[in-house]
Amino acid sequence: MIGSDDSGQYDVVILGGGPAGTTAGTLLKKYSPELRVLIVERERFPREHVGESQLPACSWVLDEMGVWDKVEAQGFPIKLGASYTWGVNRARWDLDFYPAEKFRDEPRPAKFTGQRRSTAFQVERAIYDDVLLRHAEEAGCEVREETRVEEILRDGDRVTGVRLSDGQTVTGRHYIGATGNVGLLRRAMGVETEAPTTLRNIAIWNYWENADWAIEIGVGGTRVQVRSLPYGWIWFIPLGPTRTSIGLICPSEYYKASGKRPEELYEEAVRADPDVSKLIAKARPVDEVRSCKDWSHLADRVVGENWILAGESAGFADPILAAGLTLAHSSARAAAYTILELDRGEHDAAWLRERYDESTRMNIRQHIRFAEYWYSANGQFTDIQDHCQQIAKECGLRLQPGQAWRWLSQGGFTQGVVQSASVGGFDVASTKQLLEQFDSKGRKARFAVNGMNVFKLNTRNAQKRNLSSLKDGRIEAVECYERGQQRLPLTGDWGRVVAALHQTSDAAEMLELVAASALPSERSGAKDLAVQALEVMVEDGWVSAKLDKRRPVLGVSNEGTRHLRTSEEAERAITDVGDGLSYKSNL
Repeated sequence: MIGSDDSGQYDVVILGGGPAGTTAGTLLKKYSPELRVLIVERERFPREHVGESQLPACSWVLDEMGVWDKVEAQGFPIKLGASYTWGVNRARWDLDFYPAEKFRDEPRPAKFTGQRRSTAFQVERAIYDDVLLRHAEEAGCEVREETRVEEILRDGDRVTGVRLSDGQTVTGRHYIGATGNVGLLRRAMGVETEAPTTLRNIAIWNYWENADWAIEIGVGGTRVQVRSLPYGWIWFIPLGPTRTSIGLICPSEYYKASGKRPEELYEEAVRADPDVSKLIAKARPVDEVRSCKDWSHLADRVVGENWILAGESAGFADPILAAGLTLAHSSARAAAYTILELDRGEHDAAWLRERYDESTRMNIRQHIRFAEYWYSANGQFTDIQDHCQQIAKECGLRLQPGQAWRWLSQGGFTQGVVQSASVGGFDVASTKQLLEQFDSKGRKARFAVNGMNVFKLNTRNAQKRNLSSLKDGRIEAVECYERGQQRLPLTGDWGRVVAALHQTSDAAEMLELVAASALPSERSGAKDLAVQALEVMVEDGWVSAKLDKRRPVLGVSNEGTRHLRTSEEAERAITDVGDGLSYKSNL
């Protein structure tokens, strides 16, 4: 066994060998190779697992782990985005991470450069999780498969050991709970979870052979298909040339009231949607239909005296945003960084734990909140309309764009990734576009900075405190202003805007200063990102916006990092490219 001895003593014991556990283990060994890291996994890999669709943030973590090339070598479909029937009507619309018409054919396996830095994978989890587990083993982690946790020993809020099914009791200086929604460590430490009563759904799914891809873009590029039904929604995720994951999500109460078996409900669903039924016309299901409860939840705390929760053990957000793997990888990365810094002893230990707990829980909570908005705003859910109205009522959510923006942005845009303005994986402009897409009366999501040109910083009654920024195995303490529930980080896009506002109140001059202070590789988009950060700063009261009629005004582009448009517009854009891109639609 790699890096082990017979004493059963380790530096870090990780419970769970899925993506969260392997991410933490790999990064711990990358940045501190001398650590003895044990990963305990109850199953033998490869094994099936649901949750196949990723967001681009996953790719960045995979690259840091040194495993992106291995994942790319599996030939998984490249996810450029998703196609939806969701919102006001049944017209299809696309949400792309990278403009499909700019995607260029390139041989695979490719490198993590250029266009691939903005895309994601659609992975067959049996293969994907196994690749990650073997990579962690190659990095120096000891891996014990088919080994159950029989008991977690504790003394107050401290874990003192883990008794395993092989008869050994192992000990560590740190413990990471990454056992998914089973939450072994969480339960053992008596941590409760909160679960929104409105997002208690069930998932029913199966795998199909020889289903047609809805869209084929370039070499291996496609979009996930999401189709609304009167009582829920269907996912359609190609996992390879012949294998496709197709699943149904619906409220558990609807399932119970229907009186139908999961197999019956599933069969009706895949035949009810015209697009999905067309794509599976020549296909066949290859396994038995599976089902599980799919409840959003969030642990009351995710860190203790010598233990940390990561992945679904910490919390889970409804799969409509495809954030499961992203939250698993990102929380596990932060967990590894936290342990590395606890060992270095250069930061206050209480601050490190507090920052992990606060940032991880906020990230999960914002994804749950975004999912609640998606369900509330979907006019296609006619059979569960009362259910969706109840979501909005319980959340105190009003669906007009301006009101929805304020509700969604509460504590979100400045606390996820501290360098830039984003919430639930969406930047400011993309979020505003989505609010317009979901508004039944076609109202516009107003930009507070649009048409203004004089901006002044307002930090009155604000105090300074430290947030955390993660890079290259180190946690950097970055200052922020705090006033009530609002925070303004003094780093990244925020920091550049604040520094510029200290020199000028003129919009044009401010943007020129921002561009000049950015790295050469970031200058082309620095102004647009600064405007998005400025928008949040104005909405949150950190900056006042005024108009001087003698000066040019600020015009805001509605282009975000997510490219939202009708499917017809997206297809027309691809067609206009001509021979530069291979494209096929089966819809």
